Amino acid sequence: MNWFDHMHPEWQVALQERMIDVAKIEKSLANSEYQPTSSEVMRVFRSPLSAIKVAIFGQDPYPTPGHAMGLAFSVPNNIVILPPTLRNILKEWSQDCSLPMPNNGDLGLWERQGVALINRVLTVPNGQSNGHKEIGWVGFTDAVARILGTRRVVAIMWGKQAQEVSHHFDEGWKVESAHPSPLSAYRGFFQSRPFTRANEILISHGIEGVDWRLT
Repeated sequence: MNWFDHMHPEWQVALQERMIDVAKIEKSLANSEYQPTSSEVMRVFRSPLSAIKVAIFGQDPYPTPGHAMGLAFSVPNNIVILPPTLRNILKEWSQDCSLPMPNNGDLGLWERQGVALINRVLTVPNGQSNGHKEIGWVGFTDAVARILGTRRVVAIMWGKQAQEVSHHFDEGWKVESAHPSPLSAYRGFFQSRPFTRANEILISHGIEGVDWRLT
């Protein structure tokens, strides 16, 4: 099964014109070592397009083998030492949502709530952040953002690379701030309340808010 076949049929229809692009990227990486595993590259697109309420945009997967799982910022629940960026996200999440810190960094429960965790670049060479930025993923995820921007979806964009897709979303549907990495989290990410702000937008348009709990 190729990567495009891993996607939900609704996404396959919406992104039909990009199927060849995905096939070219997959072929180019056939003999390479990269993250996440081949079966997880398209995980974020397994959920139906029609179910998405919030899209959180990231940069690219974690380059450490075993950390990336096809959902931006998330790591499998067996990872003991969380990446610093994820720790900052969970710190802000805990304060924003008045919830206790979780015991792992798996954000998969958000996926079930209609939250799409989308990296701008969907693969990365082992140990090399941003190593696949130029192989075609940016055009693909730009198309993804354009599709989401035509729907009632809140876009959460942290940092410059995520905010490259900002123009696809109407002003009232965007939540933007500094990136949660240790280098920039104190420059506007902390206390930005992205989770409750996203729910406020949804509720103001008659859409049920996201249950952000991770347990």
